[in-house]
Amino acid sequence: QVQLVESGGGLVQPGGSLRLSCEASGTVFGINRMYWYRQTPGKQRELVATFSSSGSTDYAASVKGRFTISRADAAKTMSLQMNNLRPEDTAVYICFGSLKDYTGTYRDYWGRGTQVTVSS
Repeated sequence: QVQLVESGGGLVQPGGSLRLSCEASGTVFGINRMYWYRQTPGKQRELVATFSSSGSTDYAASVKGRFTISRADAAKTMSLQMNNLRPEDTAVYICFGSLKDYTGTYRDYWGRGTQVTVSS
């Protein structure tokens, strides 16, 4: 069974950096698109960064120039390098992936999230 598991969250001071990782466990036969979202209580889930099957990336305006998304398909991992963090970046960061399972079908998978807290 395929699962996405995030890691790397934690507490960091404003201006600091964190690197989040998302690993797909189980048997994966292909990776299409992968995204990072974030969620704060009482707010809609926000799309933070995307990595398409063609290799193109895109970012929310609020993180552009500070965050960098990357992925290593052979290792079934995706990362989010977050620099110059701000208190408003505090959220649960959630990994999303469109992955091909043993049936040959691409299905959508979500991780459970990792907490990032930016505070002095």
